[in-house]
Amino acid sequence: MKLRYYLLLLAALVLNGCASEDETAPEWAGVKNAIGPAKLVDIVETAKFETRWQYNLGDSGANLLLPTFTKDAVFGVSGKGGLTRLDRVTGKPVWHIEAGVTVSGGVGSGAGLVVMGSDKGEVFAYDEDGKLRWKSKVSSEVSSVPQVSDGIVIVRSGDGRITGLHSEDGKQAWLYERSTPALVVRSQAGVTIQHGVAYAGFAGGKLAAIKVADGSLVWEATISQPRGNTELDRISDITSSPVVDVDQVCAIAFQGSVACVDIMQGNPLWNREISSDKGLMLLRSTLYVSDDKGLIYALDKTTGSTIWKNDKFLLRDSATPYALEKWLVFGDFEGYLHVLKREDGKLAARIKLDASAIQAQPIMLDDGLLVLTRAGGLYSLSLH
Repeated sequence: MKLRYYLLLLAALVLNGCASEDETAPEWAGVKNAIGPAKLVDIVETAKFETRWQYNLGDSGANLLLPTFTKDAVFGVSGKGGLTRLDRVTGKPVWHIEAGVTVSGGVGSGAGLVVMGSDKGEVFAYDEDGKLRWKSKVSSEVSSVPQVSDGIVIVRSGDGRITGLHSEDGKQAWLYERSTPALVVRSQAGVTIQHGVAYAGFAGGKLAAIKVADGSLVWEATISQPRGNTELDRISDITSSPVVDVDQVCAIAFQGSVACVDIMQGNPLWNREISSDKGLMLLRSTLYVSDDKGLIYALDKTTGSTIWKNDKFLLRDSATPYALEKWLVFGDFEGYLHVLKREDGKLAARIKLDASAIQAQPIMLDDGLLVLTRAGGLYSLSLH
């Protein structure tokens, strides 16, 4: 059985986030002159948040439990299995269910289903009125939000497998698996679906395109090559979901590179060294990146060249950004939600929600944003 040293990986994440060529590692690592997170600077706000509603779902626990929404509702879950339906406009609770499990995979929706997964590999599918439609089991801990597409519920598990379940009864339709290195990053990378194809990143810097209908491989590409003399050094895993448009698919690896490939064959378009354990946002001609040191980049999606870079959030654990109109929005470890101007990366606004970290990418909701904190605070915000 392959050994996955998650604690060693945590140390690797911390060390990579705390040291660069011109910086030193923290004192607890045996090196003096520790550096800390960047302090927030005063800004003249050119944008403003308004809170439309807020609701506390309950603590997320050890996992990143993304919410979902449908035409009339928002669904969120706590780490202890409390699934709640909220009115999309007012945020008032409609119903609440206690599943009695540790939820590890967040909430997905589609085809009239609300789907979530547990740390024991259990997959629960409810209808939108809260009635359990079916329960299924996959090979290990559900590691990301289940996706529903074309009659298939796609579930990713902690052992690297992706399982397709029939949406009507939860029975297995197909299983996609590939070999993984002995040491991998524990991540909650999901899949991104477009036109019947699921795109997923894997350990070792691999990116795969998989048919939703039958789980067959369309193509596989290399985003980042492992390097170094030790297994820890050679970790180069894609730990976030790829981003896709009509022409290309882009992904980023921890201790590796960001790259884009052509969507039809997976042929490489460009590649450059930027490491991230967070993720990407692609909008029109620009790719937005939060790297593993907290720097925010805007890259040309055609060439990978830097349009601008903001270094004001060093070591603040900057989450995956979301592009909303002329703004770029992301959270940090202290519960601040920051706004940059998309055109030049300059600071425009910020708001502090609760005292817990904002580690999830904001979700667009009704010309505004849906934001989740680690403590389970769910906020519907507008930005003007």
